[in-house]
Amino acid sequence: MTFELLAAAGEAAPQNSFGFMEAMEQGGIIAWSILAVLVIMSVGSFYILFTKLLEQRKVMSQYKAVRTNFWKANSLRDGATKLDKNSAWRQLVDDAILAEDQHAKMTDKLEAHDWMHGSLARSEDTINSKLAGGLPFLATVGATAPFVGLLGTVIGIYRALINIGIAGSASIDKVAGPVGEALIMTAIGLLVAVPAVFAYNWLQGRNKRIAEMLGAFTTDLLAYINSNGTVKPAAMTATSTQQAAKAARTAPAGATTTTTTTVKK
Repeated sequence: MTFELLAAAGEAAPQNSFGFMEAMEQGGIIAWSILAVLVIMSVGSFYILFTKLLEQRKVMSQYKAVRTNFWKANSLRDGATKLDKNSAWRQLVDDAILAEDQHAKMTDKLEAHDWMHGSLARSEDTINSKLAGGLPFLATVGATAPFVGLLGTVIGIYRALINIGIAGSASIDKVAGPVGEALIMTAIGLLVAVPAVFAYNWLQGRNKRIAEMLGAFTTDLLAYINSNGTVKPAAMTATSTQQAAKAARTAPAGATTTTTTTVKK
């Protein structure tokens, strides 16, 4: 008899179901709209992260070809053919060649140097701006996503309090469930914002390293052009010196003696 009464009481008691879908259904179109905005933010953040990461890796890998092949060419035009046509480094070289051609038409040497320097700086800024594209979106998502989620939480709590007031009961079981559901939107906002902030800082740091490489390459181009090809990067000079020293160490003793005697004569 006792078990039958307990079973009947359990069936008669209202079953309260709480969860994400229940919260969204109670929130209505406003909750679904806020969730859609957060999903768009999250998808856009990961899309920018992966596309920019691939773009940065491409630029960095192409820099190895610049260091190994470009500076071994006899001229800038020959070196440009060894670079990818759509690469940032090819753009700098092409702009340097164009600036050099325009430089020869100027009569004022100081003005011509400023023109060449400004042309390469403008080209470098264009590349940096392209690499930085999309990062403001990540910064915006990192700054606003928690507040978008908080807006959903505020609306959810408001609806929960209205329903509690209509029911006329403020017991803990009536308050904890609806308020807990409303906090789900804040959690989603944080889950969207945190990866965006990490992605922004990481990509920004990599862009700074690329900007340093572009700046060094631009300086080397200017030195090469202004010296008519006699001044090359310090790394290339050091490599040539090391190769010459290694060749001298590995050469036979007789060959070294013969070379020294010839110089003395």
